[in-house]
Amino acid sequence: MIRRQNYYFTTLRKDELMAKKKKTVAKSAAVGKDLATAMEKIAKAVAAGEAAVTTRAKANKKFAAAVKRLSKRKAALTKRKRLAAARAKKKPSVDTRKALRTVTKDLASTTKELKKTRAAKAPNADELKAMRGLARRAKAYSKAIEKIDKALNKPAKRRAKKK
Repeated sequence: MIRRQNYYFTTLRKDELMAKKKKTVAKSAAVGKDLATAMEKIAKAVAAGEAAVTTRAKANKKFAAAVKRLSKRKAALTKRKRLAAARAKKKPSVDTRKALRTVTKDLASTTKELKKTRAAKAPNADELKAMRGLARRAKAYSKAIEKIDKALNKPAKRRAKKK
C-alpha cells in the first residue's frame, strides 16, 4: 500500500498494516504445573538411569568373565594344538591325527564363541559408559534442584529493629 506524504511516496511495512496479535501471559498455575511435570521427569530419569546402569553393569561383568574364560581356554587349546601337531609330525598314527583333529575342532569352536562374546561385549560396554554419564548428570540435576528448592522454601529472615 502506498500513501502520499508531502509529494513523496513512502511504503507502509506489513507490521504497520496488520493488527498486532496480543501475546498471552502465562498463569502461575500453568507454570507451577510445568515445573512439577519437569521434576517428575527428572525423578523418572534418575530412577531409569540407575536401573539401566545396574542391569548393564551386571551384563558387562558376565561378558567380561566369559571373555576371560574363553581366552584362557583358547590359549590352552592353542598350546595343545602345537604339541599335537609336533607329535603327529614326529610319529604319524591314527591316534595322533585324531587328537590333532579334535583339538583343531575345539579351538575353532572356542575361537568362534570368543568372537561372538567380544562382539556382544563391546556395544554393551559403550552403552554402559554413556549410561553412567547420563545417570550421573540426572542425579546431579536432581540434587541441585532439591537444594535450590529447599533454599527457596526457607522462611525469610526477619531483621531486628534498630533502636
